[in-house]
Amino acid sequence: MTKVFAKKALLPTGWVDNVRLQVADGHFAAVERGVLASADDIPVGYVIPGLCNAHSHAFQRALAGHTEQRSPAGRDNFWTWRERMYELAGRVDADALTAIARQAYCEMLASGYTSVAEFHYLHRDPRNPEAVDTMFAAISRAAADSGIRLTYVPVHYERAGFDRPEPSAHQRSFALSIDEFMQHYDRAVAASRSAVSVGIGAHSLRAVSRESLRAIAKLAARDFIPMHLHIAEQVREVDECVAAYGQRPVRWLLDNYDVAANWCLVHATHMDAEEVAALAASGAVVGLCPSTEANLGDGLFPLHDYLSHGGRIAIGSDSHVSINPFEELRWLEYGQRLATRSRNVVSLRHSHVGSELFLRALEGGAAAGGQQGDGIAVGGFADFVALNDDDPMFQGHDDESRLDALVFSGYPLPVERVMVDGAWCVVDAMHKQRESARSAYADAIATLGARQ
Repeated sequence: MTKVFAKKALLPTGWVDNVRLQVADGHFAAVERGVLASADDIPVGYVIPGLCNAHSHAFQRALAGHTEQRSPAGRDNFWTWRERMYELAGRVDADALTAIARQAYCEMLASGYTSVAEFHYLHRDPRNPEAVDTMFAAISRAAADSGIRLTYVPVHYERAGFDRPEPSAHQRSFALSIDEFMQHYDRAVAASRSAVSVGIGAHSLRAVSRESLRAIAKLAARDFIPMHLHIAEQVREVDECVAAYGQRPVRWLLDNYDVAANWCLVHATHMDAEEVAALAASGAVVGLCPSTEANLGDGLFPLHDYLSHGGRIAIGSDSHVSINPFEELRWLEYGQRLATRSRNVVSLRHSHVGSELFLRALEGGAAAGGQQGDGIAVGGFADFVALNDDDPMFQGHDDESRLDALVFSGYPLPVERVMVDGAWCVVDAMHKQRESARSAYADAIATLGARQ
């Protein structure tokens, strides 16, 4: 039994003073309010539930900062970036993926994420293409080494575009037939362990056929698991969908599939007003990744209108140009401020924007990860973040504005401790595997460079 005494804890009912958390077998065995600290308690400052990183491509951590040089043509966009990403994907083997993902996951935990939905389509090891599931094993090992709670989302990718039924040369390294993909899903489920669950996904409407998407969606409904899909990230994708299917992507998807609360549609940047209202009504979660969407020049999601219709959101670090949940939330709001030339745009439920952003991401992230949404409550997973209450960020703030400070101050994060599944991953503001993860990552990057 681990006992943690928090000066304040963010419980489902709000902030509560003097809370003792009793942890056993990876769950909260007791949550005591208004108590005195005892000698066997571990004292901490402020405790909040951990957030789910709802959209991660772990291997892209190795690409961060390497695509910021203007091309000779001077016309850089998502599609030119994608070529660089494909080139990296073709060189990352299982050993490199383990090291890269471990580093990314350690960084996630140190910044306040406690779980991750890994949107994974690198199903073949380029050094051993005939090996079965070694890339999944790499992701699973990285999660176990770091301690993060993993929702493994195997992703199907079978074609180059709406009118290109075969994958491109780059895509062949990770494309599978639908039968191969379904078999991989079954093996992943059979191999899952504590703190690992399995969802399922299709890369995008352009990358999978209607028939394959229908089979995947049917399986997700059958097994009650999260169903993830990139959609409407680029204007070109919208135009191609209209040309091929006669409708915009979100509208076509809603008309042809039973999109429900277990779906996570990633980006959904380019929707018209009718699509916004219809998607919100479906109950699906939209996975928003503001730092990546900005880095790639995707555009701005129509957040206020979507939330006004009752839509749900989660956040993710996607390409990992930034791994900081509070920066994602901050820029989610800032993008709307820049677009509307107004302030405090996401304040539909709470007058305090930081609180609203955090609580929406907490709720939506749990759904996207297929996790319990109880927060810090008896029986829930013992996943939480302890913040340093003495940090200058929090001085002068109260229960109403504390999350505003965390989201909008932008100072170094005051994350002191992080627990996942009842085990400490971060202590004294440092991940317990920080040095070994960094060393392995450096070796992997050096090896990848040597293979160029």
